[in-house]
Amino acid sequence: MIIYINDRPCEAQAGDLLLRVAQNNKCHIGYICGGNGICQSCFVYVKEGAEFLSEPGEEEKAFISPKLLHEGGRLACRTFIRREGSIKVLTRADNLRRIVLGLNVPGFITYAQTIGYNVVNQLPGGAANIFNRVREGRLNPLDTLKKIGSGIAPASLFAMNSFIETFPFMQYPVSLVTGAVKGIACSAATAVSAVSGGLLQPLCPGGTGSEKHESQLVEKVTISQK
Repeated sequence: MIIYINDRPCEAQAGDLLLRVAQNNKCHIGYICGGNGICQSCFVYVKEGAEFLSEPGEEEKAFISPKLLHEGGRLACRTFIRREGSIKVLTRADNLRRIVLGLNVPGFITYAQTIGYNVVNQLPGGAANIFNRVREGRLNPLDTLKKIGSGIAPASLFAMNSFIETFPFMQYPVSLVTGAVKGIACSAATAVSAVSGGLLQPLCPGGTGSEKHESQLVEKVTISQK
């Protein structure tokens, strides 16, 4: 069967997790927590076919307000395809991109208010849900932290790419900022190396700047012909 994520056709079948469908079809739905249902970075809007998907579970109800659930809000890491049907999904990032590109000021204000309301009102319930799952052994904190650590870099890259796609004129300034950040990182690496007396040598693209350039001694030789 074919489902649509951000209007892109994706191959799927009954029993598949929405997040896995996106990953398998290289149609990115963000996630940082590794699918543990605690970060909301995989939040999507189900625009069509909610009846073909699994019902919202306790994690989704803990993190998503009734208002957003009513509007089709789901966590892709917790949503399975129950049976074949016409399914269309829009990620939170792409929804925001469309609002910005369309210069939809009222839509942006509504979006910001809805997200702000959700964060403020669902935070206590979400925190309690995480605590209960840890206490009951259904959530491993160490494993979750590892997944978060491994997910930060791809998520940051995705956010940067999405930003550049939305504002292409910002590509050059962003590259300048990236270069500046790299320079700061290299300077920090040099400082660490100096303080540790050379025991610590952090990797830095293009070197840490602490390389010694030794000049070669060249002796002048005068050759005269008799």
